[in-house]
Parts: sequence; C-alpha cells; structure tokens
Amino acid sequence: MIVGKVIGSIVSTRKNENLVGNKFMVVEPLEGMGDTNNKIVAIDNIGAGIGELVLVAIGSAARIGCGMDASPIDAAIVGIVDDGIGMSGVIKK
Repeated sequence: MIVGKVIGSIVSTRKNENLVGNKFMVVEPLEGMGDTNNKIVAIDNIGAGIGELVLVAIGSAARIGCGMDASPIDAAIVGIVDDGIGMSGVIKK
C-alpha cells in the first residue's frame, strides 16, 4: 500500500463491463512511497477528491480491497488520509 495525492480524474465512456459505473483518479505517490516519477490510475469507490491524500492498494489487494475480485484492477483507493506522522513529516495536510 502507498500514500499518494489525487491530482486528477479520468473519464472513460468505453471500458470493460466490470468497470462500468466506477470513477478513476490519477494519484501521484508521495516521496518515499515508490516511483514518484510515475502516476497511478486508481479506481475510487470511496469518494476521494482532487488534492486529497489517499491510501492506495496495489496489485491483487486492490481488487479485494474494493470488492471487485473479477475486475481488471491493479490500483484502488481504499482510504482517505486525515493525518499522518512519519517519513520526516512528509505526510501532512
């Protein structure tokens, strides 16, 4: 799991039938949380907004975390960060 900041959203009118009705957000991992040069497209069924810090499950944990075991998902927003301590103060609101 990583912590990242939601920096945008994606609209897709044509997609796999298992993804219909879902919202997609672009997440930038925070420093020290993986490759910060790459953005992640994550499914969001908890209602995160642009600018929020979020917890993102990656890989098979993403499908399980959002209850979509049969869907082609490898990243899912599973929580919104209210506060965090650690990593030399990187996680701040």
